[in-house]
Amino acid sequence: MKFKPRNLRAIAEMVIGDAAHFPRRSSFFITKFFEECDLDFVHDGSTRAIWTSQRLEDLLEEPQPAAFQMPTRFVVLLRTLMDPREAEDGDLDRSKALALLNESLTREGYEAYYDEEPMLQVRHIGSKTVSTATNPHRPLTPKETERKRQLNAYLDTCSEDELIEEILLPLFRQLGFHRLTAAGHSDKALEYGKDVWMRFVLPTQHVLYFGIQAKKGKLDSAGMTKGSNANIAEIYQQVLMMLGHEVFDPETSKKALVDHAFIVAGGIITKQARNWLGGKLDASKRSQIMFMDREDILNLYVTYNIPLPANALPKLDASPDEIPF
Repeated sequence: MKFKPRNLRAIAEMVIGDAAHFPRRSSFFITKFFEECDLDFVHDGSTRAIWTSQRLEDLLEEPQPAAFQMPTRFVVLLRTLMDPREAEDGDLDRSKALALLNESLTREGYEAYYDEEPMLQVRHIGSKTVSTATNPHRPLTPKETERKRQLNAYLDTCSEDELIEEILLPLFRQLGFHRLTAAGHSDKALEYGKDVWMRFVLPTQHVLYFGIQAKKGKLDSAGMTKGSNANIAEIYQQVLMMLGHEVFDPETSKKALVDHAFIVAGGIITKQARNWLGGKLDASKRSQIMFMDREDILNLYVTYNIPLPANALPKLDASPDEIPF
C-alpha cells in the first residue's frame, strides 16, 4: 500500500507534533512514541518530518491482512497517535485532531472514527471494510463482555435463518468477504448443500470461493438428531454436495467450484464430530473444511465491534406518557 507523499508528510507532522492539536515531540520522544507502538524505530537525529515519513512508508509497505485493510502495525500507530489521553487544551474530545487526520486519510479512500470504547477505527470508504488490529482471543473489556453475553442469549433463541441473516452475513462481510449470497430455507431446491456462498479476493487478486453450511444448535456424533442438536452424519452429504457443485459468479459470468467449506454451528462442535467427519473425507477434501462454533462467532463478533441484531439488544421499558397536568 502506498500513500501520496503529501498525505504521508501530513500524518508524519501529526506524529512529531508539528500539526495543530498534537503534542510536540523531540527526537527522544519520537523514539518513545514508536516504542509505545511496539516498533523498534530509533530516531537518528535527522530531519524529524522526513525521517518519520520514511518510517510510515515502511509500515504501509507491510502485508495487508485483507483487501481494503491497512497493514496491522500502521493501524496500531494511528490508534496510539489518536489516544484520547493525548488530548490537547481546546480539543479535549480530539474531534479537531480527528478531522485533521481525516483530511489525509479520505484522500486515500479511508476514514477514521472513534467507536464506543472509545478506540480509533479506520475503514475503507468504498467497501466499509474496517482495518482492524484485532485478536479475537484477547481479554475482553467490560463492555465487550456484556455484548458477548447479549449475543450469546440471542443465539439461544434465534432460528437457523436468523443465525444466517442476522449473524453470519454481517460477520463475514466485516471480515472482507464479497458477494455473500444466502440460499434461504424457503427454497431448498437450489441450495446444493450450502446455506451461503461467498468470494474472497486475495491481495494477488486471485479469487477463492467459500460455502457455508450452518446449523443452529450443537453439532455432535450421536446416533441421531435430538432436538436442536444436529448430527455430523447429516452434514457429511451436504459437504460433499457443496464441494462438488459449481456456483455462478455474476461478476465474472463464470461458474466456479467452492474452494473451502465452513461448517458453522450456533452451539458447540464436539471433537468427536470433527474427528468423524475428518475420517470420512479424503485428504484433499479434509483440507477444504473449516469449523466455526458459537465461541468463535461470539469472539469475532465482539472484537470486530459489529453491531448486534436488534433482537439481541435489551428491551427498553415503555413507560406511559405523563399526564399533562
